[in-house]
Amino acid sequence: MNTDENQMRFSIILIPTSNDAVIPINYQYPLSAAIYKVLAEADAEYATFLHEEGHKVDNGLKNFKLFTFSDLRAKFKLAGDRMKLSSPAEVLVSFHLPETAQNFVKGLFKDRQITLADKKSKATFLVEQITALPPFNLPEGAISAVCFGLSSMLICGKKDTKGNYEFLSPEHRDWDALMLHNWKEKCKAAKLQQTQKEQDSMSITPIFKTEKPKSRLIVVKANTKAQTRIKGYYGFEIGATGSEMALQLLHNAGCGVYNSLGCGFLEVVEKEKSTEHKTDAL
Repeated sequence: MNTDENQMRFSIILIPTSNDAVIPINYQYPLSAAIYKVLAEADAEYATFLHEEGHKVDNGLKNFKLFTFSDLRAKFKLAGDRMKLSSPAEVLVSFHLPETAQNFVKGLFKDRQITLADKKSKATFLVEQITALPPFNLPEGAISAVCFGLSSMLICGKKDTKGNYEFLSPEHRDWDALMLHNWKEKCKAAKLQQTQKEQDSMSITPIFKTEKPKSRLIVVKANTKAQTRIKGYYGFEIGATGSEMALQLLHNAGCGVYNSLGCGFLEVVEKEKSTEHKTDAL
């Protein structure tokens, strides 16, 4: 089922167009906006769908973008709330796209320019190279257990009575249940055809490699009236069990909330033994 044609994850190498490239330390929103811009230039209809509607659950208000990206990987020096880059930058981008958009993905970002800017600074990059990452192959029609590593902070959010998020540590007693609910809602939004047994098999839990997970705070739409602070955690791994389709979705679309702002990007650490279970959907 997993072929190169279904490959939705890419490594993108960005070369600064100047020797003094400076980007905001809170680059996640500008980078997300840059991705939307590339989407719009390549496929305006699909980009509009992502931006305005997304993948909805049962035609309700909740929607998911079903794409995410990793932290930028580059050499830099901090100067206040700025990052002065001294090397090319790499970012991993991942999509869970419908079949009708697969042809669009093949030429994504090729020969493009990416601009990361806010009210204080602006830097332009050329896409020097885009490489499809190795496919995430799982036994078709099986329940599998996979260990994922985090390549960006993961956000677990629980809304209060005013609709604002309370950001929870993976050590919180509600973390597993909230992450599982979020994953199942994404499966509904993506219209995965899972059997009841496959749905019941789904589980997700944090795996701690150190004593304490680390927290990180980023600012979205910094220095504007719409400025928002969001808190995530990293320094731990994710253990997930489910069907091939559900695990593919988690891998492609990201874990937790704020995925389209580059949060919850997963990379496979280890695939555990699978339990063969043929499904009706496949």
